[in-house]
Amino acid sequence: MATTHPTEQLPDVEKLVAELVAQMRPQVTPQSCFIGIHTGGVWLAERLHAELGIEASLGTIDVSFYRDDFGSRGLHKDLHRSNLPFEVEGRNIVVVDDVLYTGRTIRAALNELFDYGRPARVDLAVLVDRGGRELPITANFVATKLSLAPAQNLQLERADDGKLSLRLAEAK
Repeated sequence: MATTHPTEQLPDVEKLVAELVAQMRPQVTPQSCFIGIHTGGVWLAERLHAELGIEASLGTIDVSFYRDDFGSRGLHKDLHRSNLPFEVEGRNIVVVDDVLYTGRTIRAALNELFDYGRPARVDLAVLVDRGGRELPITANFVATKLSLAPAQNLQLERADDGKLSLRLAEAK
């Protein structure tokens, strides 16, 4: 896993996906359950789910109502319904997100996940770990680490043909 800096070119997402698949292959089974966090995490989970040959249906979570800053941020304009088409109780779950930053989105996802039942195990897979953690959360599978200024955001984007790419933006 390489560490890059914001002055360098952003990494190729296809190579990062291949890195995640290589890391995850020995650890997950076809019976593992994948849950993508809307929106970039779902796109990444779809790719990992297919490339790893996961048999269980892919789940999705929208953490909007579980965020600790819901009162100050309000609802995201693209609100999605969470969909977990499998029994959570006693299952090995892999939560997938595109960028790990403060850890608050993952905390929200775990809170929502446990409303559905108690998994046997929960792993976290992310494309990019950008540091800056505010909560004691770490990913089990990380394609790359990227150093960014606090005023910068990293966004996963999906083209009409399904190709994924990263874009650097100024924080709002």
